[in-house]
Amino acid sequence: MGAVTEVRGMAGALQAAAEGMKLFESEQAGAVELDVAGAEKYKAEVDEKIAALEAEAAKLTGKDNKKERAAKGKEVSELKSEARYVDACKVAKGMEPKNGNFAKFPEPVKKAAPAAPEPEPEAKAEPKKKDEKKAKKQESAGISPAETKELEQLKKDIVERKEQLKAEGLSGGQQNKDAQIVAWVARLNELKEKQEPGSTQKDKKKEVKKGSRAPLSSQEQIEMDKLKGEIEEYKHRLRTEFGYGPKDMKADPDLKDMEAKLAAFEKRS
Repeated sequence: MGAVTEVRGMAGALQAAAEGMKLFESEQAGAVELDVAGAEKYKAEVDEKIAALEAEAAKLTGKDNKKERAAKGKEVSELKSEARYVDACKVAKGMEPKNGNFAKFPEPVKKAAPAAPEPEPEAKAEPKKKDEKKAKKQESAGISPAETKELEQLKKDIVERKEQLKAEGLSGGQQNKDAQIVAWVARLNELKEKQEPGSTQKDKKKEVKKGSRAPLSSQEQIEMDKLKGEIEEYKHRLRTEFGYGPKDMKADPDLKDMEAKLAAFEKRS
Protein backbone atom coordinates (compact mmCIF):
# COMPACT_ATOMS: atom_id res chain seq x y z
CA MET A 1 0.00 0.00 0.00
CA GLY A 2 2.90 2.36 0.83
CA ALA A 3 4.49 1.69 -2.60
CA VAL A 4 1.27 2.67 -4.43
CA THR A 5 1.05 5.96 -2.51
CA GLU A 6 4.70 6.76 -3.35
CA VAL A 7 4.15 6.16 -7.10
CA ARG A 8 1.09 8.44 -7.10
CA GLY A 9 3.08 11.17 -5.34
CA MET A 10 5.90 10.99 -7.93
CA ALA A 11 3.39 11.27 -10.81
CA GLY A 12 1.95 14.48 -9.30
CA ALA A 13 5.44 15.97 -8.85
CA LEU A 14 6.39 15.21 -12.46
CA GLN A 15 3.20 16.83 -13.75
CA ALA A 16 3.82 20.00 -11.69
CA ALA A 17 7.41 20.19 -12.97
CA ALA A 18 6.25 19.91 -16.61
CA GLU A 19 3.71 22.72 -16.13
CA GLY A 20 6.39 24.89 -14.53
CA MET A 21 8.71 24.42 -17.53
CA LYS A 22 5.93 25.43 -19.94
CA LEU A 23 5.35 28.65 -17.99
CA PHE A 24 9.09 29.39 -17.91
CA GLU A 25 9.41 28.87 -21.68
CA SER A 26 6.41 31.15 -22.47
CA GLU A 27 7.85 33.94 -20.28
CA GLN A 28 11.26 33.67 -21.97
CA ALA A 29 9.76 33.69 -25.47
CA GLY A 30 8.02 37.04 -24.92
CA ALA A 31 11.00 38.89 -23.42
CA VAL A 32 12.25 41.46 -25.97
CA GLU A 33 14.75 44.09 -24.83
CA LEU A 34 14.20 47.43 -26.65
CA ASP A 35 16.99 50.00 -27.09
CA VAL A 36 14.71 53.04 -26.70
CA ALA A 37 17.57 55.49 -26.16
CA GLY A 38 19.39 54.34 -29.29
CA ALA A 39 16.18 54.46 -31.34
CA GLU A 40 15.34 57.99 -30.19
CA LYS A 41 18.86 59.18 -30.98
CA TYR A 42 18.82 57.69 -34.48
CA LYS A 43 15.31 59.02 -35.15
CA ALA A 44 16.36 62.52 -34.10
CA GLU A 45 19.37 62.41 -36.45
CA VAL A 46 17.26 61.32 -39.43
CA ASP A 47 14.47 63.80 -38.59
CA GLU A 48 17.09 66.55 -38.66
CA LYS A 49 18.26 65.45 -42.13
CA ILE A 50 14.65 65.29 -43.37
CA ALA A 51 13.91 68.78 -42.05
CA ALA A 52 17.02 70.16 -43.75
CA LEU A 53 16.12 68.55 -47.10
CA GLU A 54 12.52 69.80 -46.91
CA ALA A 55 13.76 73.30 -46.13
CA GLU A 56 16.09 73.18 -49.16
CA ALA A 57 13.28 71.88 -51.38
CA ALA A 58 10.98 74.69 -50.24
CA LYS A 59 13.52 77.22 -51.54
CA LEU A 60 13.66 75.55 -54.96
CA THR A 61 10.59 77.16 -56.47
CA GLY A 62 9.69 77.58 -60.10
CA LYS A 63 9.89 75.41 -63.19
CA ASP A 64 13.68 75.76 -63.53
CA ASN A 65 14.24 74.05 -60.17
CA LYS A 66 11.79 71.20 -60.79
CA LYS A 67 14.54 68.59 -61.27
CA GLU A 68 16.42 69.54 -58.09
CA ARG A 69 13.17 69.79 -56.13
CA ALA A 70 12.16 66.28 -57.21
CA ALA A 71 15.59 64.94 -56.22
CA LYS A 72 15.22 66.41 -52.71
CA GLY A 73 11.76 64.90 -52.42
CA LYS A 74 13.11 61.49 -53.40
CA GLU A 75 15.84 61.72 -50.74
CA VAL A 76 13.22 62.55 -48.09
CA SER A 77 11.04 59.61 -49.16
CA GLU A 78 14.00 57.20 -49.03
CA LEU A 79 14.99 58.39 -45.54
CA LYS A 80 11.42 57.98 -44.23
CA SER A 81 11.01 54.48 -45.69
CA GLU A 82 14.45 53.22 -44.60
CA ALA A 83 14.03 50.07 -42.45
CA ARG A 84 16.22 51.29 -39.58
CA TYR A 85 14.31 54.60 -39.36
CA VAL A 86 10.93 52.81 -39.43
CA ASP A 87 12.08 50.57 -36.56
CA ALA A 88 13.42 53.56 -34.64
CA CYS A 89 9.97 55.23 -34.83
CA LYS A 90 8.28 52.08 -33.51
CA VAL A 91 10.78 51.44 -30.68
CA ALA A 92 10.61 55.11 -29.62
CA LYS A 93 6.89 54.49 -29.03
CA GLY A 94 7.51 51.25 -27.14
CA MET A 95 6.47 49.02 -30.05
CA GLU A 96 8.36 45.95 -31.29
CA PRO A 97 10.37 46.64 -34.51
CA LYS A 98 9.40 44.45 -37.46
CA ASN A 99 12.91 44.64 -39.01
CA GLY A 100 14.75 43.72 -35.79
CA ASN A 101 16.64 47.00 -35.28
CA PHE A 102 17.11 48.49 -31.77
CA ALA A 103 15.96 45.27 -30.11
CA LYS A 104 17.54 42.23 -28.51
CA PHE A 105 15.51 39.07 -28.94
CA PRO A 106 15.94 36.13 -26.52
CA GLU A 107 17.47 32.87 -27.64
CA PRO A 108 14.77 30.37 -28.58
CA VAL A 109 14.11 27.76 -25.91
CA LYS A 110 15.17 24.33 -27.09
CA LYS A 111 12.46 21.74 -26.81
CA ALA A 112 12.67 17.99 -26.92
CA ALA A 113 12.17 16.49 -30.36
CA PRO A 114 8.64 15.12 -30.80
CA ALA A 115 8.23 11.38 -30.87
CA ALA A 116 8.25 9.82 -34.32
CA PRO A 117 4.68 9.18 -35.53
CA GLU A 118 3.60 5.61 -35.99
CA PRO A 119 3.48 4.42 -39.62
CA GLU A 120 0.02 4.54 -41.18
CA PRO A 121 -1.64 1.33 -42.30
CA GLU A 122 -1.05 0.32 -45.92
CA ALA A 123 -4.75 0.90 -46.68
CA LYS A 124 -4.23 4.71 -46.31
CA ALA A 125 -1.19 4.86 -48.60
CA GLU A 126 -3.26 5.35 -51.79
CA PRO A 127 -4.86 8.73 -50.82
CA LYS A 128 -1.41 10.02 -49.82
CA LYS A 129 -0.03 9.26 -53.28
CA LYS A 130 -2.90 11.16 -54.89
CA ASP A 131 -2.20 14.20 -52.69
CA GLU A 132 1.49 14.11 -53.68
CA LYS A 133 0.62 13.98 -57.39
CA LYS A 134 -1.78 16.91 -56.96
CA ALA A 135 0.88 18.99 -55.14
CA LYS A 136 3.49 18.28 -57.85
CA LYS A 137 1.02 19.29 -60.55
CA GLN A 138 0.33 22.60 -58.80
CA GLU A 139 4.05 23.30 -58.43
CA SER A 140 4.64 22.78 -62.17
CA ALA A 141 1.90 25.30 -63.13
CA GLY A 142 2.62 29.00 -63.70
CA ILE A 143 6.13 30.33 -62.97
CA SER A 144 8.84 29.11 -60.61
CA PRO A 145 9.69 30.84 -57.28
CA ALA A 146 12.84 32.28 -58.92
CA GLU A 147 10.78 33.71 -61.77
CA THR A 148 8.25 35.13 -59.30
CA LYS A 149 11.08 36.89 -57.50
CA GLU A 150 12.42 38.18 -60.84
CA LEU A 151 8.92 39.48 -61.76
CA GLU A 152 8.61 41.47 -58.53
CA GLN A 153 12.13 42.87 -58.91
CA LEU A 154 11.39 43.97 -62.48
CA LYS A 155 8.34 45.91 -61.28
CA LYS A 156 10.48 47.76 -58.71
CA ASP A 157 13.29 48.41 -61.22
CA ILE A 158 10.89 49.86 -63.78
CA VAL A 159 9.32 52.21 -61.21
CA GLU A 160 12.72 53.40 -59.96
CA ARG A 161 14.03 53.90 -63.49
CA LYS A 162 10.96 55.93 -64.49
CA GLU A 163 11.34 58.10 -61.39
CA GLN A 164 14.96 58.73 -62.35
CA LEU A 165 14.03 59.62 -65.94
CA LYS A 166 11.20 61.84 -64.72
CA ALA A 167 13.63 63.69 -62.45
CA GLU A 168 15.78 64.27 -65.54
CA GLY A 169 12.82 65.99 -67.23
CA LEU A 170 11.57 63.20 -69.52
CA SER A 171 7.85 62.88 -70.22
CA GLY A 172 5.86 59.65 -69.76
CA GLY A 173 6.10 58.82 -73.47
CA GLN A 174 9.87 59.44 -73.52
CA GLN A 175 10.30 57.24 -70.45
CA ASN A 176 8.52 54.34 -72.17
CA LYS A 177 10.93 54.60 -75.13
CA ASP A 178 14.01 54.30 -72.92
CA ALA A 179 16.06 51.23 -74.02
CA GLN A 180 16.35 49.81 -70.49
CA ILE A 181 12.63 50.31 -69.82
CA VAL A 182 11.73 48.62 -73.13
CA ALA A 183 13.90 45.57 -72.30
CA TRP A 184 12.52 45.26 -68.76
CA VAL A 185 8.89 45.63 -69.92
CA ALA A 186 9.40 42.93 -72.57
CA ARG A 187 10.72 40.50 -69.95
CA LEU A 188 7.97 41.53 -67.50
CA ASN A 189 5.26 40.79 -70.07
CA GLU A 190 6.90 37.46 -70.89
CA LEU A 191 6.75 36.39 -67.23
CA LYS A 192 3.21 37.74 -66.76
CA GLU A 193 2.00 35.84 -69.82
CA LYS A 194 3.61 32.66 -68.49
CA GLN A 195 2.07 33.21 -65.06
CA GLU A 196 -1.39 34.06 -66.41
CA PRO A 197 -1.93 33.40 -70.15
CA GLY A 198 -3.77 36.27 -71.84
CA SER A 199 -2.96 38.83 -69.12
CA THR A 200 -0.68 40.91 -71.39
CA GLN A 201 -3.46 41.19 -73.96
CA LYS A 202 -5.58 42.93 -71.31
CA ASP A 203 -2.71 45.35 -70.65
CA LYS A 204 -2.50 46.21 -74.36
CA LYS A 205 -6.23 47.01 -74.46
CA LYS A 206 -5.77 49.33 -71.48
CA GLU A 207 -2.90 51.10 -73.27
CA VAL A 208 -5.09 51.70 -76.34
CA LYS A 209 -7.80 53.28 -74.19
CA LYS A 210 -5.17 55.30 -72.34
CA GLY A 211 -3.81 56.82 -75.56
CA SER A 212 -7.23 58.13 -76.54
CA ARG A 213 -7.39 60.54 -73.57
CA ALA A 214 -6.18 64.12 -73.71
CA PRO A 215 -2.65 64.66 -72.28
CA LEU A 216 -2.08 66.47 -69.01
CA SER A 217 -1.56 70.21 -68.97
CA SER A 218 1.55 71.65 -67.31
CA GLN A 219 -0.50 72.63 -64.25
CA GLU A 220 -2.01 69.14 -63.97
CA GLN A 221 1.47 67.61 -64.23
CA ILE A 222 2.58 69.73 -61.27
CA GLU A 223 -0.51 68.65 -59.30
CA MET A 224 0.19 64.98 -60.10
CA ASP A 225 3.82 65.25 -58.91
CA LYS A 226 2.69 66.94 -55.70
CA LEU A 227 0.00 64.29 -55.15
CA LYS A 228 2.56 61.47 -55.46
CA GLY A 229 4.65 63.01 -52.72
CA GLU A 230 1.62 63.49 -50.49
CA ILE A 231 0.59 59.84 -50.96
CA GLU A 232 4.07 58.55 -50.04
CA GLU A 233 4.20 60.79 -46.98
CA TYR A 234 0.70 59.74 -45.88
CA LYS A 235 1.53 56.03 -46.30
CA HIS A 236 4.68 56.53 -44.26
CA ARG A 237 2.68 58.15 -41.45
CA LEU A 238 0.15 55.32 -41.49
CA ARG A 239 2.95 52.76 -41.16
CA THR A 240 5.12 54.50 -38.57
CA GLU A 241 2.70 56.57 -36.48
CA PHE A 242 -0.40 54.36 -36.57
CA GLY A 243 1.12 50.91 -37.17
CA TYR A 244 -0.98 50.22 -40.28
CA GLY A 245 -0.30 47.08 -42.31
CA PRO A 246 -0.97 46.65 -46.09
CA LYS A 247 -4.55 45.48 -45.43
CA ASP A 248 -5.32 48.44 -43.15
CA MET A 249 -3.91 50.94 -45.66
CA LYS A 250 -6.06 49.54 -48.48
CA ALA A 251 -9.15 50.17 -46.36
CA ASP A 252 -8.20 53.77 -45.43
CA PRO A 253 -10.78 56.07 -47.15
CA ASP A 254 -8.47 59.10 -47.46
CA LEU A 255 -5.75 57.03 -49.09
CA LYS A 256 -8.31 55.52 -51.48
CA ASP A 257 -9.41 58.99 -52.62
CA MET A 258 -5.83 60.17 -53.14
CA GLU A 259 -4.84 57.06 -55.12
CA ALA A 260 -8.00 57.28 -57.26
CA LYS A 261 -7.16 60.87 -58.15
CA LEU A 262 -3.57 59.88 -58.97
CA ALA A 263 -4.79 57.00 -61.15
CA ALA A 264 -6.95 59.43 -63.14
CA PHE A 265 -3.89 61.65 -63.73
CA GLU A 266 -1.67 58.72 -64.71
CA LYS A 267 -4.18 57.48 -67.28
CA ARG A 268 -3.63 60.71 -69.17
CA SER A 269 0.12 61.14 -68.56
